[in-house]
Amino acid sequence: MLSGNRPILLANARIVDPARDLDGPGDVLIADGVVRDARRDIAAAGVPEGTDIINCAGKIVAPGLIDIRAFVGEPGAGHRETFASASRAAAAGGITTIVCQPDTSPVIDNSATVDFVLRRARDTAIVNIHPMAALTKGLAGKEMTEIGLLKAAGAVAFTDGARSVMNARVMRRALTYARDFDALIVHHTEDAHLVGEGVMNEGELSARLGLMGIPAAAEAMVLERDMRLVALTGGRYHAASLTCAESLDILKRARDAGLRVTASASINHLTLNENDIGPYRTFLKLSPPLRSEDDRRALVVALASGLIDVVMSDHNPQDVETKRLPFAEAAAGAIGLETMLTAALRLVHNAELDFKTLIRAMSTRPAELLGLPGGSLRPGAPADVIVIDPDTPWILDPADLKSQCKNTPFDESRFSGRVVRTIVGGRTVFEHV
Repeated sequence: MLSGNRPILLANARIVDPARDLDGPGDVLIADGVVRDARRDIAAAGVPEGTDIINCAGKIVAPGLIDIRAFVGEPGAGHRETFASASRAAAAGGITTIVCQPDTSPVIDNSATVDFVLRRARDTAIVNIHPMAALTKGLAGKEMTEIGLLKAAGAVAFTDGARSVMNARVMRRALTYARDFDALIVHHTEDAHLVGEGVMNEGELSARLGLMGIPAAAEAMVLERDMRLVALTGGRYHAASLTCAESLDILKRARDAGLRVTASASINHLTLNENDIGPYRTFLKLSPPLRSEDDRRALVVALASGLIDVVMSDHNPQDVETKRLPFAEAAAGAIGLETMLTAALRLVHNAELDFKTLIRAMSTRPAELLGLPGGSLRPGAPADVIVIDPDTPWILDPADLKSQCKNTPFDESRFSGRVVRTIVGGRTVFEHV
């Protein structure tokens, strides 16, 4: 239920704020849509009259999550997801800001469509929505878009979604042009020719299942090319979704050379591997595909070390008709807004990550990379705040999900921990009861 704009005191909490390198007990005071203070003993010093005091009883209070890669169907595919449904799902998952992708119909490749997205989201969504604009016109990979105009209209970054720009000259021009506007290019690194008819990770398992495989080299080759183009142009570059150890080696070399390069990994690739596909489970058919357990572990180590900057949901709703097909024919993609954080808590419970590192990758770092408000509980920051119960056990029932589509890879999974309150702009937009 949406609550009004009364001041809120989140008392007796464990505050996790990577922006201030903070992880400890305290209170958080919210008023007039911003964080007023976040420290110990705020309650003892007195709070404004009429403040709604919520005893967090040691639960975690953190900045709201920022998901930088989510498909929302509007415009053109509202049957898959709308801003309203996506925002309800996001709020339930602790995501207070969604960065939506441009592969809609029409494509978000002009200022008018950017404006439509911003207006539509403002009128119907209960969380913040920011669009990425297309890197090339019509996502065709042939001619770059008007990056300067699109950024001025409100686009926070530039990407061709799940498509790679295979023309190196076009990519070089885009990086050069974007550099002059300090714009971030977010690129899906996959050689379409090597992918071919592949539907899962290439290896022993794909051979045993009789499915065409996608080699890790399809990702690594495009990433290696892009690193050379970044060195040539000096542009800002973000790898949209890395999945394999080979790519991490390339990223580290580029970072060590001083290039302005960053990267994301999806929650699916951090918590699942190719073996989870099991008996041809199409809800685990993804693009890029789930890799080996060794690759998954390498991603987690890279996240813990800071080599991987961002964890994102890669939310991609698909309806029943496109998923209940033979594995090779089914559409790729899974929903993830509601499960991004709770799945990531597995890594915390397994002692592979600490909470501060996780929140940094899901909130603070995305805000920094995209120049967005949020990602912090500093006084004066937007009051986009979540409360997490890290230990409550529960089982995911797809029928309870708020997304319009139910294609979750975590169907009937057992979890420990979930978001119990989401606050956006000082208003409670989700409360688990």
